Amino acid sequence: MKLKNTYIAASLFSSALLLTSCETVQNSNHQQRGTVVGAAAGAVIGGVLGNNVGKGGNAPAGAVLGGIIGGVAGNVIGNRMDKQAKEIKQTLPGAEVERVNEGIKVTLPEKMVNFAFDSSDLTATSKENLDKLAQILINNPDTNINIYGHTDSKGTDEYNQKLSERRANSVKNYLISKGIASSRLFPMGMGEAEPKASNETEAGRAQNRRVEFAITANEEMIKDAQQGK
Repeated sequence: MKLKNTYIAASLFSSALLLTSCETVQNSNHQQRGTVVGAAAGAVIGGVLGNNVGKGGNAPAGAVLGGIIGGVAGNVIGNRMDKQAKEIKQTLPGAEVERVNEGIKVTLPEKMVNFAFDSSDLTATSKENLDKLAQILINNPDTNINIYGHTDSKGTDEYNQKLSERRANSVKNYLISKGIASSRLFPMGMGEAEPKASNETEAGRAQNRRVEFAITANEEMIKDAQQGK
């Protein structure tokens, strides 16, 4: 019952916000737009949106709709997020990077972050790409990062859910080992609930085995923005 009530609350909160479309880095000018950010409190709300509204929809997009702030502060945050999104795009060719309002959605496909069959152990290639992302996150400390693990549809729903949780936590632990504070990282397993492609083909299943990130402003960034820094 508690989960159902949370879902209803999150749905009401996000019904208008989710009408906003995602835009690519190249086509966005978020410095001039109204702002949506995820602060420490926003990350919690974003987690609700990601775990409930996001399933069957778009969890990272839900997370970056986690908190609301407007005006000049929002413009400052938007400018900083634009720069960070471009840095990620340049550093990780092949990653899908989108600016969603005042947050950043990053998708690392299986070829960039992958795991051995039925395992949550990161491969060498995965670690190399996470090393690059970790450095950007270290250089931009005033953000929170939601981590979403996804699977294909092979296996039961329950098994895939647990596997995706282990994989999201594996990414979190690796990023911690590279120097990122655990308080910034929020892992979530999405199981097979949000496929990007058909699970009827191996190519489609490969697209569905992925890790996604939602990067949002934390309280410190919001405070600085409000002070015009």
